[in-house]
Amino acid sequence: MQEKNVMKIAVLDDWIECAHYCCDWNRLRTNEANTNIKVDIFHDTISGNTLIERLQPYDIICIMRERTPIDARLMDQLPNLRGIITSGMRNAALDIAAAKTRGILVSGTESPGHATAELAFTLIAMQARQLFTAAQSMADGGWQTHLGRDLRGARLGILGLGRLGEALAKYGAAFGMNVQAWSQNLTKDRCAEVGVDYVDRETLFRTSDFISIHLKLSDRVRHLVGVDELAMMQRDSYLVNTSRAPIIDMHALTAALKTQKIAGAAIDVYDLEPLPSSDPLRGTTNLLMTPHIGYVTRETMKIFYSQTLEAIEAMIAGSPIRQL
Repeated sequence: MQEKNVMKIAVLDDWIECAHYCCDWNRLRTNEANTNIKVDIFHDTISGNTLIERLQPYDIICIMRERTPIDARLMDQLPNLRGIITSGMRNAALDIAAAKTRGILVSGTESPGHATAELAFTLIAMQARQLFTAAQSMADGGWQTHLGRDLRGARLGILGLGRLGEALAKYGAAFGMNVQAWSQNLTKDRCAEVGVDYVDRETLFRTSDFISIHLKLSDRVRHLVGVDELAMMQRDSYLVNTSRAPIIDMHALTAALKTQKIAGAAIDVYDLEPLPSSDPLRGTTNLLMTPHIGYVTRETMKIFYSQTLEAIEAMIAGSPIRQL
């Protein structure tokens, strides 16, 4: 790292203002390299020239998942940038190759992941029993309004059987659900290993009572769930997405919900985040929306920020860790 009188560090996108108590930032004041350090924590998300102007003074930028994209064009506007630290060991919004060619160090943190699977199952349970509607009815002075569904015996279809898909499969099995899975590269052996049924794409969409998406975003899966897939689903079935927004054709989903081709959906991820208050998705019938809180738990944030702090210390000491 280039030695300066003051090393400036920016911590971006701390939306719920938890960074200050998830780790002890004061540790940086007594660093072994005897470097004067200034840490600024930002709670908003900005872009364009405003973002460039904000970040130009900083030596190290710490980013939270994919909230602020860091691409080659932005890096070229930041003359002092020497290091980037991202939460997690993968970040589709960070151009790691561009950073390397510019001599910018990139480090990551561990990412437990189970919190997202827990949220996915919570959304499934909420839809099954119409919990949001029931709670709203009570708040409005009402009483029972909807007939719920059992999870036991229901068929849970999982798109993608990686780490998070496997975790969800175990939750579903624990509640007596019949679990089946499909993805383009999924094998029967992998399904047998997890203890779920291997089915083809059409069977998963036609027979599942609940479908949950757990795929990595790539061009191959963009709009994987579109008009045809939604048309295959049963009218009393539900769709859950805690993965990545572009995997679903949101125009097709909105149309399917408005025409009641499926019973409902729950989503935690959006093409634009934070979601504008005027976005037409808000208020869509039978759509349960959460503000991308899949990983936003006290335990996960403590891992993100404490390991971000470790990575900063390692960069300053000249021995970067968890490099990407």
